[in-house]
Amino acid sequence: MLTFVSMDSLTQIVLGAACGEIALGKKIGNKALLFGAIGGTIPDLDVFVGKFLFNNEIQAMAFHRGFMHSFLFAILGCFLFGFIIFKLYNSGKRKETTTLKNWIWLFFLSIFTHPILDSFTPYGTQLFAPFSDYRVAFNTISVVDPFYTLPFLICMIILLFFKRTNLKRLKWTKTGIYISSFYLVFTIGNKLYINTVFKKSFGNAKITVDRIRTQPTIFNNVLWYGIAETKTDYKVAYYSLFDKKNTAENIISIPKNHNLLNMHESDLNTLAWFSDHFYQLEKLENPSKRSSMIYVTL
Repeated sequence: MLTFVSMDSLTQIVLGAACGEIALGKKIGNKALLFGAIGGTIPDLDVFVGKFLFNNEIQAMAFHRGFMHSFLFAILGCFLFGFIIFKLYNSGKRKETTTLKNWIWLFFLSIFTHPILDSFTPYGTQLFAPFSDYRVAFNTISVVDPFYTLPFLICMIILLFFKRTNLKRLKWTKTGIYISSFYLVFTIGNKLYINTVFKKSFGNAKITVDRIRTQPTIFNNVLWYGIAETKTDYKVAYYSLFDKKNTAENIISIPKNHNLLNMHESDLNTLAWFSDHFYQLEKLENPSKRSSMIYVTL
């Protein structure tokens, strides 16, 4: 089983639209939201680019959140897309209503903020590709969290009803950014607290761990998942911010079984890297064919 995630498209569209409003809202009105949303979507097109470049699903998967989510791509992409859209837009009645600098700034903001937000979600983002495959992963927010997205979206919808010269457009844009940013900081605080909870929980259970990973479950920032790695297995538990105790209960063990398979083969090594080496191997028997296969869980 392979879990593959990215910050949901709606959230990136809303964030990109806000960037578009900041960069060009006064000059082109609601069209700035559209172009900002397009810019905010561009990095995730690596899902389709990866399928085109690789006939191997594992390598295509690894391409996601790679170069097209890097700082370098944001810099190169803003000039490329800014130049193209400026040439297409700067004609007829619209000629000289915007500048090339405006469009470069719009695409820089919308593309650059996309991987920054993704880096707060699980699995990480290769911000420094192609120079490094290190994935920045703060694991503070779920890939889909309505408490981040919905207030931001409401603010962006409200500003649609004001003319481009109305200062209230910028106020609503900033309100959306402030609320979502405050919530993101709130998730960081939750993460720091949760880390202490799981460290204490595993310590109380007399479990000697090599490392611990924590992250929120889908759609919320209240119920958290913690996994500790030992020499032979993983210790897994859940903890809610509403729990009365300050420790997690019901810790279960999942055997790693890493000795079942040599993970140095290229594709398997990629899977291990993608999971940050949090993976389990299982041997599944097929009674009808009297054969077995190794099942990789990330």
